[in-house]
Amino acid sequence: MLPVEFVDKWSRLQLKETALYASHFDDLCRLAGHPTPTEYGAKYDPTGEVFSYQMGTVKADGRKGFADVYFRDHFIMEYKGPHADLDKAYRQLQLYREALNNPPLLITSDTRDIRIHTNFTNRPVVETVVTFDDIRKGPGVEVLRRVFFDPDSFMPEKTRENITKATADTFLAVAEALRQHQRLTGEAYSPEQRAHFLIRLLFCLFAEDLGLLPDGLFTQLVKSQGRAYSDLRGPLRNLFAAMRDGGHFGMFAIRHFNGTLFDDEFVPALPHDLAQKVLRAAEQDWSAIDPSIFGTLFERIIDEDKRAQLGAHYTSRDDILLIVEPVLMEPLRRKWDEVRRMTNDELRVTSEGGAPDSHLVSRISYLLNEFSSELASVRVLDPACGSGNFLYVALRRLLDLQKEVISYAARQGLPEIPLTVGPQQLYGIEINEYAHELAQVTAWIGYLQWRHENGFGEMDDPVLRPLHNIRRMDAILAHDADGNPVEPEWPAAEVIIGNPPFLGGNKIRQELGDETVDSLFKLYNGRIPAFADLVCYWFEKARAQIERDQTQRAGLLATNSIRGGVNRRVLERIKETGDIFMAWSDNPWILDGAAVRVSIVGFDNGAQQARILDGVPVSTINIDLTSQVDLTRAFRLSENLDICYIGTKKAGDFDIDPSMAKTFLEATNRNGCLNSDVVFPWVNGLAIVQKPSPKYIIYFNELSEEEASGYELPFKYVQENIYHVRQKNNEERARRLWWQHRRPAIEMWKKVSKLTKFIGTPRVSSHRLFVWLPPNTIPDDGTYVFARDDDYFFGVLHSRPHELWALRMGTWLGVGNDPRYTPTTTFETYPFPWPPGQEPGGEMGEGEKGRRGEGDPRVADIARWARALVAWREAWLNPPPPAERTIDAAYNRLIKVRTLTNLYNGLVYFREHKGPAFDRAAFDKETRKSVTPAGIQELDDIHRALDSAVLRAYGWPEELTDEAILERLLALNLERAGQ
Repeated sequence: MLPVEFVDKWSRLQLKETALYASHFDDLCRLAGHPTPTEYGAKYDPTGEVFSYQMGTVKADGRKGFADVYFRDHFIMEYKGPHADLDKAYRQLQLYREALNNPPLLITSDTRDIRIHTNFTNRPVVETVVTFDDIRKGPGVEVLRRVFFDPDSFMPEKTRENITKATADTFLAVAEALRQHQRLTGEAYSPEQRAHFLIRLLFCLFAEDLGLLPDGLFTQLVKSQGRAYSDLRGPLRNLFAAMRDGGHFGMFAIRHFNGTLFDDEFVPALPHDLAQKVLRAAEQDWSAIDPSIFGTLFERIIDEDKRAQLGAHYTSRDDILLIVEPVLMEPLRRKWDEVRRMTNDELRVTSEGGAPDSHLVSRISYLLNEFSSELASVRVLDPACGSGNFLYVALRRLLDLQKEVISYAARQGLPEIPLTVGPQQLYGIEINEYAHELAQVTAWIGYLQWRHENGFGEMDDPVLRPLHNIRRMDAILAHDADGNPVEPEWPAAEVIIGNPPFLGGNKIRQELGDETVDSLFKLYNGRIPAFADLVCYWFEKARAQIERDQTQRAGLLATNSIRGGVNRRVLERIKETGDIFMAWSDNPWILDGAAVRVSIVGFDNGAQQARILDGVPVSTINIDLTSQVDLTRAFRLSENLDICYIGTKKAGDFDIDPSMAKTFLEATNRNGCLNSDVVFPWVNGLAIVQKPSPKYIIYFNELSEEEASGYELPFKYVQENIYHVRQKNNEERARRLWWQHRRPAIEMWKKVSKLTKFIGTPRVSSHRLFVWLPPNTIPDDGTYVFARDDDYFFGVLHSRPHELWALRMGTWLGVGNDPRYTPTTTFETYPFPWPPGQEPGGEMGEGEKGRRGEGDPRVADIARWARALVAWREAWLNPPPPAERTIDAAYNRLIKVRTLTNLYNGLVYFREHKGPAFDRAAFDKETRKSVTPAGIQELDDIHRALDSAVLRAYGWPEELTDEAILERLLALNLERAGQ
């Protein structure tokens, strides 16, 4: 059929839908050069399962229906009579689509216009309209050919995530312009009013594109003001008032929205440039935006320091599903599988004997309605809900499952089941006012969006309802009527999910202040160790909710340090009263636009027997989130106490460069004291693994202010550079003793200052490295030091058994997932070949628990290889310099890249890429060309010899696997601890 013939024929006909659609569709096939359903069936599809008219199905809302045309993996098509409502036809297709295999295209037509809607997962809906003019002289015929022969060519290029980020940028531009306008004009309104207005603006943009406001009303309202944008404030106020109560806005009927969102009519001044930005935002398609970004969007709006991160990262739905699916949905899906299996069995028996009787229908309907009601009664609590992302994703998943139940009942010809899952099931706790309001809006937008996308678009007024279940409060600390701290009550809920705030235990007092921290320590004493990460309080409260039968299951997220140190105690308590059924031990995540490493933990009262760790079934999950030998059973050994210490924590710029240190050290004081008493070489973790410029530090130890002031120049420097900073510190001690380091590590200094040298290791490092530090060196809190000066002890620390133990017993930090050494769980649990101080042949030395004892050949062998390792590294780090008064650029470049980090990067690569797998270019990239493969071979030989010497000292075979070594170390630990 020629295009002109098609247009001439169908532009004149005015028949009803049922009388014309098959003929019209056959002509479409001929126009596109494709067989009609009848022709296709005769040749390829005699059963009509692939391509047919009147494909019987049921809608997602439970009502029976027919898709006028069905072409598997291509499209479903719905016809209406001329000039009929094609939007209604599209909603019908949305209800059919799941039952008809979710084809890529949903098509509607009134025989004049043909509307093609895309239906691709995670892509926006794009509508293509083909008119008579398009067919007669435009691209219409080619578009129709693509429908039949290449439906995937309609897939939108941009994903929903791409559109979400781009759309959010336009909204951020509005917020920034509003902020700048207020700064310039001094218009008086509060940050709360600004945020409330922006949230309402966001909802209006969404409501317009979802059809909750009259078509294009908001956009036209902005456009219609011309250049007189000062008039926009009044119309917006009137619109907000109409949305609050329902009514009319000019000639338009406005629905009743309610929900407290429009409880006032505040609108700031909107000058021309600002209103232009509102218009650009309104011109975007907000119906396709993922509400998951709302929290990130408003956090960037409220916090100026984070504005640059907008759109760069936000917690995606896939990330949130790592918690929502196993914790909330999997038990419900298991039950749904069971209900469906029982129903199928009943219907199968009946089908063999005839039509089901009324009793069977009632029984099956009861089972399905009971499960559907259970879905609608599940309460989900996020006790740190922020903007509601986790609740939004949970709600969508519950709605998806209830839709399955509704469709299943309809396919069996059973009575209709209503859609009853809704935002009323969501419970949240959030202390921030902006986030609290946004969480409610996010829940409603997600709900309305789901209904719109799934054919349940029609709903009664009011469109929004207040969500009183989302409470504005502190989740872990409250106060009674007398102002005394008390533990707040959480609402009962079947499931707890969420992403509590990340704040390391070492920062908790600095960030929260003394009063809050002291109250927390008192309230949770005996349950949560002091200075555990803040997230531990949420874990403990969720565990207690389960123990009290207020909750069945919980799934929370934490940094991966939850697996180690004092944090591990909360996981231990979880296993004491229940169990961990799911965990991701070490996953990448995004926090404040930065990549971090997290652990995800799902736990219950022990009812679930299956265990999944890192996506793999296991028999058990230990409290360090492993399933192998359970090293968390290890005890701290008294023999290891008073050896390992953390360096000082400054809380101020006490460090100085060498020239200033020289000036201070050469200066005299009126009291005769030498400044060398308080000015020392300084080392941090970076200085151990890299080669930064030398630094010195002012360290007054525990001197009083009067005593410290006797060191005139150092004290003057601290007074001018530290005092004012310290007065803003949240910690009372830091403010009062402002001239001292915040944590001066008094005991550490007493121990190491007596030694000829002492051992240091970075607190966090990609490689577990140990070095000798010279006497009178002050380590900072990025360094752990060991009060020993013997080569034997150094050798054991740098051996394979201790490294394996440290990797499993320590924690991890940052996107690089660098291991973090911990004195208590790592060092103090480690069983040395002999208890420190009891090495054979040793004698006690001043300031140390034991001497090297090199009279014993096993001890001497370890010491010898330790000295060889140190000597080899020192020679490599400090090659002979060029001749005096010569400049050697190559030497200078080499010195810069000869660091322990580059060296041990090479060692790791060398060990992991043997034979043909070794690539010299990749090796040079890892080492920055600082070392040759031959040099690394020498280093590897020394380390292996040291490892062998340590294993012989234990009396163990040298060929033991890593797990076998850990098993033996654990057994030795338990033996030493008397277990």
